[in-house]
Formats: sequence, C-alpha cells, structure tokens
Amino acid sequence: MNLPRLWTRNQELFPDPFRAMRREMENAFRVFDQNLSVPDIGAGAPAINVAETKDAFEVTAELPGVDEKDIKVSLDQNQLVISGEKKAESTKEEKNWHVEERSYGSFYRSMSLPFEPEDGAVDAHFDKGVLHLTIKKPAKATKITKAINIKTGAPPSAEAVPGKTATPNKAA
Repeated sequence: MNLPRLWTRNQELFPDPFRAMRREMENAFRVFDQNLSVPDIGAGAPAINVAETKDAFEVTAELPGVDEKDIKVSLDQNQLVISGEKKAESTKEEKNWHVEERSYGSFYRSMSLPFEPEDGAVDAHFDKGVLHLTIKKPAKATKITKAINIKTGAPPSAEAVPGKTATPNKAA
C-alpha cells in the first residue's frame, strides 16, 4: 500500500507566480550582456586599449570611417573624454538595401585618470582610423621605487630606541 506523500518536489502544487517574470528578466539581461560585449562605433562607445608606462598613459581608440575633424578629445580635471560622430556616406533612399551592418551616429567614451594632467601633457594623433593619445604623468604621479636595506638580527626593543621611554609594568 502506497501512502500519499506529505512533502513533494513537484512545483506544480505551489506554482511560483514570479517564474515567468524571472525568466523574462534573465533573458533581457542576457541580451543586454551580449550587446555590451562588442563595443561598436555606432553603439556609443568605441573600442579602446589603455597601457601604462613609467611616465605616461597610452590610449588607442578604434574609430574606423570617422574623419579627423569629427573627433573631439577633451580633459575635465582627471576625466578624459573621446567623442564625435561617424556620418553616413549616402542616404538610404538612394538604394535598395539588402544588408546593412555598418553603423553611424555619435559616439562617446570617457575614463578617469589617476591624476590630473598638466597643461600640454596630452599628445593626440589620428592614423588609419585609430586615435593615439599619450598622456604624460605629472612628476608627482611618477612612481619612484626606493630600496629598503634589511638588517640582520632581532629588531631593537622599545627600551633601546632613542627618544622612547619604556613604560613600567604596573602590577595591581
């Protein structure tokens, strides 16, 4: 004789009212993540590379098909901003399009620098669709490595350190 189960793993007895909503949100986030993983010039953020040397930061931004006159590079304190617009070559009404994968429109990318660059510290060049920026670090931001000598033996006690007085143990 089989007795009825009091506890079941079957979720149909107690349906989750948020299951469909949760599934839709997970799908929306999945699509959002896929769109973020491929930076695109027309999607608002060009792909960039950032490297650091001893005395500068080097930033390259891919801007294929953009004219130099349509690019703007600016500094607002320690915020580096690259913006501009990629203009369409022809209007869509002139042709019967079958595939259109190239994108047009404005773009914007910004990044915080770990220092505020001095006047004239940014050098910009545009070559073959790639913007090259060199941002020189100010002298105070340049890392200086100092060697520390290691002494042998135990460290001196507080009694032996000049200028420090040892506090006597108070026994109560």
